[in-house]
Amino acid sequence: MRRPRGEVVLTSAGDLVVMRPKRFELPWWAVVLGLIGRWSWRLTWWCLRHPITTTLAVVAVWLYAEFGWAGVVVPLALAAMLAGVWRWRHAASWWAWCGGPLLGAFRQVFVYRRTWREAMTLCGLSRKYEHQIVLPKLLSVRCDEALDVLAIRMVRGQNPLDFQKATANLAYAFGRRHARVYSERPDDPPARDGRLAWALRLVDRVRYRDRPTVVYVVLVRTDALRKLVKPFPVAELPDFTKLPLAMREDLRTWHLHLLATHVLIGGATRRGKGSVLWSLVRALAGGISSGLVRLWVIDPKGGMEFAMGRPLFARFACKSFEAMADLLDEAVTVMRERQGRLAGHVRVHTPTTSDPLIVVVIDEMAALTAYLQDGELRKRIAGSLGLLLSQGAGVGVLVVAALQDPRKEVLPFRDLFPTRIALGLTEESQVDMVLGDGARDRGALADQMPRWAKGVGYVILDGTPEPMRVRFSYISDDDIRQLATTHPAPADAADILAQVRRETAPEPVRPPVQRRTSGPLLPDSLLNILDQDNRDNGGAS
Repeated sequence: MRRPRGEVVLTSAGDLVVMRPKRFELPWWAVVLGLIGRWSWRLTWWCLRHPITTTLAVVAVWLYAEFGWAGVVVPLALAAMLAGVWRWRHAASWWAWCGGPLLGAFRQVFVYRRTWREAMTLCGLSRKYEHQIVLPKLLSVRCDEALDVLAIRMVRGQNPLDFQKATANLAYAFGRRHARVYSERPDDPPARDGRLAWALRLVDRVRYRDRPTVVYVVLVRTDALRKLVKPFPVAELPDFTKLPLAMREDLRTWHLHLLATHVLIGGATRRGKGSVLWSLVRALAGGISSGLVRLWVIDPKGGMEFAMGRPLFARFACKSFEAMADLLDEAVTVMRERQGRLAGHVRVHTPTTSDPLIVVVIDEMAALTAYLQDGELRKRIAGSLGLLLSQGAGVGVLVVAALQDPRKEVLPFRDLFPTRIALGLTEESQVDMVLGDGARDRGALADQMPRWAKGVGYVILDGTPEPMRVRFSYISDDDIRQLATTHPAPADAADILAQVRRETAPEPVRPPVQRRTSGPLLPDSLLNILDQDNRDNGGAS
C-alpha cells in the first residue's frame, strides 16, 4: 500500500525508527524555466570567456545569412592566404598570435579533454572527496612550433611536487616522450615599447601574475633538438650576462650568465662536453682578441681536446700535472692581488683590457682531484681549486670545469658551482648530483638520453628550479682552426704571470692588440648592471 507524501511515518522494529521527510515538488513549467535559465547562464559565461570565438561565430552566421556560402568561404580563403604570408614573413609572431592559439584550442578539445579523466586517474593525480572523484582542471593549452603548454588548476591539497613526480607518466599518457612541470609560468613577460606599451604592460601584469594554484605541464610535441645547432655568430664585444651557447626546445636561444659565477659540466664520455666548452670559447672569442678575456686552459688528456685552439689561450697546460698545479696557484695569486686592490671599492669585478676577466677552463677535472697518483700534488690542486671556487667569482677569476663522474669523493667541492649543466649521464642519482636534489623528478632525464643526443643536456633557468632541455652548438675542427686564426689572444696575453717552462708546447706568435683608452670594452647592458651594483654598494656603505 502506497503511503501519502508529506506524512511522517514511524516504524518501530526494536529501537529502529525510520522517518520519511516531507517532499516538495515543483510544477513542470518551473522546472523548464529553471533549466532554460541555467543553460542560458552557462552559454553567456562561455561567450564572455571566449570573446574571439563568439565574435567569429556571430560574424560567420551574419555572412551566411547575407551572402550565403560564398560569404563564408571567400573570407576564409583570404584569411588563409594572409596567414600563409604572415607565417612566411615572420613565423615567430604568427605562432604567438595566430597559429599557436588556434592549434592550442584545437588540441585542448580534441586531444587533451578527450582523455583527461583517464590520464589524471591513472597517473594518480585525482582525489576522492565525499565519495566523489575530483580531478585537476585543464584551464588552457598554448602551443608553439614544438611545445604544448598546459595550464592546470590543481585540486585543493595538491602541490607542484605531485605533478613533478608524475612527469614521465604524464608524457606517455598523452603520447609524448618528454615533459616537464613548472610551478610558475615558464616564459617571461615580453618587453614592451611604443605608444601602447603602458596598456600592454597592464595586460601582462594580469597574464603573468603569480598563480599558486596553477601548475604548467610542458609536453614536447616535436623534438626540435634532433638537428645539429650551427655555431652562433661571434660578437665583437661579448655580453658576459648573455652568452649564446645553445638552442632551447622552444627554438629560442639559451644564454649563459657567466659574470661572477662558476660553471660545472657533467656528462658521460662521448656525450658532447666538448660542444659546451667550445661553444663557450666561441662566445668569448671577441673578448679574447680584444684583450677583455683571458683563457687559462688545463687539458689533462695531453692536449687532445684543446691543443687545436692554442692561439686563443693566454695560458695552456696539458702534459705536466705540476704545470697544471702551478697554473692554479698563479690564478690564486691573481685573485689575492685583486682582492687587496678592489676591497672596499666594488663587490663585482668589471672586466677591462688592463684588468681582464680570467676564465680557468678544466677538461676532465677528475684527473686532477681523484685520479692523480701523487697525493701531495692532488692536495695542492684541491686547495687551489677550493679557494678559486669560494672566492674567485667576485674578482673576475672564474672556473669552468667538465667531468664524467660527479660523485662527492671525485669532486668534493661540487656545491661551490652555482651554474650546472647535465649532459647524458649513466645513472639516475648522477642527475641530482649535477643539477641538485629533485632535478630528475622535475623532468631532467639526463640518464635516459638517446644515442643521437650528443651535446643535448639540461640546464636550470634563471630564477626557477625547473630544468630546461637544450642542445649546444656543434663546433667542428675547421671552425676551431678558423677561430684560432681570426681571434687569437694578443701579444701580452700571458704577461700576468710567465708561461711555465715545464710545458713543451711553444708559445704561439700573437698579434699586438689595439687598446682603447676611452673606457672598458663592455656592452651598454652590462655597464648599466655593474653601475647599478656599484651605486647600491655605495649607498649601503
